[in-house]
Amino acid sequence: MCGIAGFLADPSRRTSIDQLKSIADAMDVSLEHRGPDDHGVWVDAEAGIALVHRRLSIVDLSPAGHQPMHSADGRFVMVYNGEVYSHLPIRAEIEATGHRFRGHSDTEVLLESFARYGIRATADRLIGMFAIAIWDRQQRTLKLIRDRLGIKPIYWAKIGGLFMFGSELKALRQHPGWTPRIEPAAVASFMRHNYIPAPHTIYRDVYKLEPGTILTLEVGREPQTEKFWDARQVALDGLSNPLTGNEASLVEQLETLLVDAVRKRTMADVPLGAFLSGGVDSSTVVALMKAANVGPVKTFSIGFEQKAFNEAPHAAAIARHLGTDHTELIVTSQEALEVVPKLSEIFDEPFADSSQIPTYLVSAMTRKHVTVALSGDGGDELFSGYNRYQLTRRSWRMLSLVPTPVRKAVAAGLTSVSSERWNALFDYLPEHSYPRLPGDKIHKFANVLGLNDADELYRKLISHWDPAGIAPGVAEARGVLWDSSVRADFPNLLDRMQFLDSVTYLPDDILTKVDRASMAVALEARVPLLDHRVVEMAWRLPHSVKIRRGVSKWLLRQVLYRHVPRNLIERPKMGFTVPLDQWLRGPLRQWAENLLSEKRLRETDFFDVALIRRHWTEHLSRERNWQYALWDVLMFEAWRERWG
Repeated sequence: MCGIAGFLADPSRRTSIDQLKSIADAMDVSLEHRGPDDHGVWVDAEAGIALVHRRLSIVDLSPAGHQPMHSADGRFVMVYNGEVYSHLPIRAEIEATGHRFRGHSDTEVLLESFARYGIRATADRLIGMFAIAIWDRQQRTLKLIRDRLGIKPIYWAKIGGLFMFGSELKALRQHPGWTPRIEPAAVASFMRHNYIPAPHTIYRDVYKLEPGTILTLEVGREPQTEKFWDARQVALDGLSNPLTGNEASLVEQLETLLVDAVRKRTMADVPLGAFLSGGVDSSTVVALMKAANVGPVKTFSIGFEQKAFNEAPHAAAIARHLGTDHTELIVTSQEALEVVPKLSEIFDEPFADSSQIPTYLVSAMTRKHVTVALSGDGGDELFSGYNRYQLTRRSWRMLSLVPTPVRKAVAAGLTSVSSERWNALFDYLPEHSYPRLPGDKIHKFANVLGLNDADELYRKLISHWDPAGIAPGVAEARGVLWDSSVRADFPNLLDRMQFLDSVTYLPDDILTKVDRASMAVALEARVPLLDHRVVEMAWRLPHSVKIRRGVSKWLLRQVLYRHVPRNLIERPKMGFTVPLDQWLRGPLRQWAENLLSEKRLRETDFFDVALIRRHWTEHLSRERNWQYALWDVLMFEAWRERWG
C-alpha cells in the first residue's frame, strides 16, 4: 500500500530538471502518511514527465521493491499503489522463459508482465486492489489503471497542456500550474449524497478515474479511456447466467471461493490482522481466516461508552469462539471528538459519512499492532444487506396500489396545510394519542406519497438534502442514478438498487472512507469480499438466497454459521455509527455554531442559509434530529476552512 503522484507537461516548455524535481518532491512530501517506509522520485526533463512514490513496505521489504521501478528492457517506468494477489503464477510463467527477477515484489512482476504481454492483457489477469501509473518511454504515453471495484483511489486532471495525477488531491495541489476552483455542481451532489460521485471531484477540471478503467495520457492529444472490467456488463452477464444447484451446493461454492479470496489477502511480509465488528461481514472474514489455516489470527474492535452504539461485546464473543488474539478499545467521547479536527485533512475533499470517525479510530488502534488488516466491506452491496433494499420494495409495493394521480392529489392536499397548522389541529386530540410533531411527519409522508416511481423512492432514501432546496440555482451533477437505461437493463428493483450502490455508494463512500482512514495511519486495509471473482459469483445468485423471509445476506450467513453459532450473530443491524446528534447538542455545539454562522454560510453563495439555520435551531431544540444533514454542511465548511 502506497501513495503515487506525478505529472506530464508539454516538453516544449523546457522545464528544467531541477524545477520538475522540486514540484515532484512537494508531491512526495504531501503523501508521506501513505508510505512512511521509503520514497522515490523519477523525472525526465526531455519528456516533461515526473513520477512520485511513497512506500508502505508489505511484500519484499528490501530495496528490490523500491519505486519508481524500471522494466528490465528500460522501456517502462512505473509507480503503483495496492497489492496484487495473483502475481505468483504470472511470475512463474515469466521465469519459465528464462527471465530472472531482482526481488520478490508483486510490483516487479506487474512491470515485466506489462512489458511482455501488454497493459490490457495484464490487467485482465490481476486479482487485487491497485492504482497504477506506467510511463512508456518509447511511445511517450502515460497510462493510469484503477482496480475493478475502486478500492484504491486515483485522481487526475488536465489543465491546459498539463496532466497531473495522485492518490489524493493534496498531491495535485502542490503543482504551481494549477489554481484550484470549486465546482458548484459537485457541491450540490455532495449535499445529496454526503460524498461526491465519480467521476467528479470538488474541483473543476479534476476527476476521479472510474473503477476498472485504463486512462491514456499523451501530450497534444485528448485523454482516452478504456474499460477492462465493466461492472454493469458483469452484473448483466451474471443475471443472464444464474447458478443452478441446491442451496447446500451454493453454500459450498461460495465458501470455497471466499476461503481462497481470504487466503490470498493474507500474503504479507509484515504483521497482519483483521477488523472485527461482530457483524456478519467482518465475522465471516475472520472465520475464514481461521478456516484457511493462515496461522494465529489477530482481531481488533472498538466500542463506545454509550451502550446503544457499542458492538464491542458482540465482537469479543465471536473472537472468543474463534480463538483469535483479540484487542479491544473502548473509546471515550473525548477521544472520538479529538478526531473531528483531523477529518478535513484526512479527507481532502468534502466527505460526510460520520462512520469516518470510528473507522479512523479502529485503524489507528490496529496500526499499533499490525501493518495490514482485513476488512469485511462489500457484503451489503453483494448480498443485499442494506435495510433500504427491503424498505424500498415494501413501500413501493404498497404505494403502487394507488394510482399516481390519486396519490399526487392527496399529497398536494396534505402539504397545502402547513406543518404548524397540522400541529395545532392535533392539539385538539387527547395527549399521547398522536406522535410528536405530527405536522412534520404528515409532510414527510406526503413527499413520499407524491413520488412517480420506485427509483424516485430509492433516491429519496439515499439523499440527505434535496440539492434544489439547499443549493438553489446550482445545477446538480447527475449521473447513473438518473440513467433511464439502468431501469431497462435491470427491471427488477432489487437488482437495480444493488447495481447502483455498487457503482456509486461502494467506491465513492465506503471504499473512500476505508482508504483515507487507514492510510492516514499507514495501515493497509484489504477487502476479500470484493475479490472480483466473488462479485461475479454474487451476481449469479438467485434472489431467494440473498433475502429470505426478511433475512438479508441469507447465503453469506449460511457460510458463517458453519463456523460461528447462529445466536452470536442474530441481532438487529447496528452499523458503524456514533452519537452524532448528542455531540452536536453538547461538546461539538460551539464548533458547529461557528461553522454554521449566517455570516460564514453566506461566504460561499451556494446555500439557502435560512434553511440551514432553521435545521440547526430545530436540532438544538430537539424538534427534529437533523444530525446527518447538518454533518454534511459542517464537513463542507470544515473542508473549506482547511482547503478552500
